[in-house]
Amino acid sequence: MAEISRQADAVHRTRTPLSRQRVLSAAVALADEGGVDALSMRKLAQELGVVPMALYKHVAHKNELLDGMIDVLVGEIDPPVADTDWKTAVRLRVLSARRMLLRHPWASGIIEARMKARAAPTPAVLAYLDSMIGIFRAGGFSVGLVHHAMHVMGSRLLGFSQELFDDAPGPEPDPDAPPPEEMAARYPHIAELASAVAHDAGSVVGSGCDDQYEFEFALDLTLDGLARLLP
Repeated sequence: MAEISRQADAVHRTRTPLSRQRVLSAAVALADEGGVDALSMRKLAQELGVVPMALYKHVAHKNELLDGMIDVLVGEIDPPVADTDWKTAVRLRVLSARRMLLRHPWASGIIEARMKARAAPTPAVLAYLDSMIGIFRAGGFSVGLVHHAMHVMGSRLLGFSQELFDDAPGPEPDPDAPPPEEMAARYPHIAELASAVAHDAGSVVGSGCDDQYEFEFALDLTLDGLARLLP
């Protein structure tokens, strides 16, 4: 029965007309399943039940595929909430972007890499940033202050941030490094902080941190600081 079901699914995929949206949605689903590094045009074609060449009518190459996937993800971010103050509107929108990234853990790396590689962000990212600027402007921010606000918000506008302390698995420990006791004596304030914080082993912000709390703490601190600069 399982084999018959798979064959039926393959026939259904083959008969469903291929479109750019269908290609991009399938690519996002594959990245969610196995990570973006495992995504290839061949694997995507197999998932859609077509030959790889059929994909190139909708995406010219892998980078265009990645850019299109970013636009799909940005489309998941909630639209601005009407009839509210600028700070609430920005906060809700940023937290919606963060929820999107938590659904797609691979996305922040691709967004960051593609925004650095492109001359300009993708159309969906541009539209999103334009709407965020509009929220600030409607809230009474001057053009100059909006410029500063967009810089200080940085990647947080898209739901993530670059952290100073990255506790992701890295290379093997340096065998020539001093023992922990000596390190603690040499850097007492770091040692004090590290030992005082309750640890969250699953954190991506850093061991000892509650990801969501740290993100919202920094977001609220930033928004409160910007509010103080308004006339």
